[in-house]
Amino acid sequence: MNRNNSSLPMSAETTLLNNKVILITGAAGGIGSEVAKSYAHHGATVILLDKNLPALESLYDTIVADNSAEPALYPLDMKGATASDYINMAAKIEQSFGRLDGIVHCAATLGQLSPTIHQDSRLWLETLQVNLTAPFLLTKSCLPLLQNCAREKPGMIIFTTDSNQNKAYWGAYGTSKAGIENLCQQLAREFEAAGNIKVFCLDPGQTRTALFSRAYPARNPDDLPAPSAVAPAYLYLATANSHHLHGQCVSALSIL
Repeated sequence: MNRNNSSLPMSAETTLLNNKVILITGAAGGIGSEVAKSYAHHGATVILLDKNLPALESLYDTIVADNSAEPALYPLDMKGATASDYINMAAKIEQSFGRLDGIVHCAATLGQLSPTIHQDSRLWLETLQVNLTAPFLLTKSCLPLLQNCAREKPGMIIFTTDSNQNKAYWGAYGTSKAGIENLCQQLAREFEAAGNIKVFCLDPGQTRTALFSRAYPARNPDDLPAPSAVAPAYLYLATANSHHLHGQCVSALSIL
């Protein structure tokens, strides 16, 4: 996929996502939390998925205090979740909301940064599980719901990627992000004819997150933009204005 570098306009309307139900993974902190707040502020009912229940509850309070639609909490550890867990999750979403209009994949784990010869096999598998296999299983389980809603308006799937892929020492994290981009492209081509689900891959760039601090412990995080700075890029991809980017990997800087 090519990283699109065109400048794209943004809308500030708070009704952009009215009546939409959107699932956001990794919602307990960092970029996922900011995307959830942005989507809720713009009218969406957000389903917040993460393993950190206290952080989800805090985010719930923040969203409700903003007079946004009441969010739903879905505590789940993606490291240990199975295909059945995601099938059950999709069934519960259908039972509770009757629809699903979009998925935003923000959950990620860094794993181990080291030469290949020193990579811990267990950490490698766990990293691929969270960053690649879990998004696949979750998306697959939710596709019937997305396709049903897409009869009215196109659904959307946003994957989060990273430019650190084929660099030395980035191990399973880099490999998983290359895989996510490939999965995005596969899905985009599968949906090309029907045109009912739009798929995107977004590279948010370097932001002030816990994952970045682990990857670059010597870097001063104050020099980086806050996660909230890239939330508008995720918001743009959730609107009809972004459909021309279907199947592409875009950087947040090209949108903001």
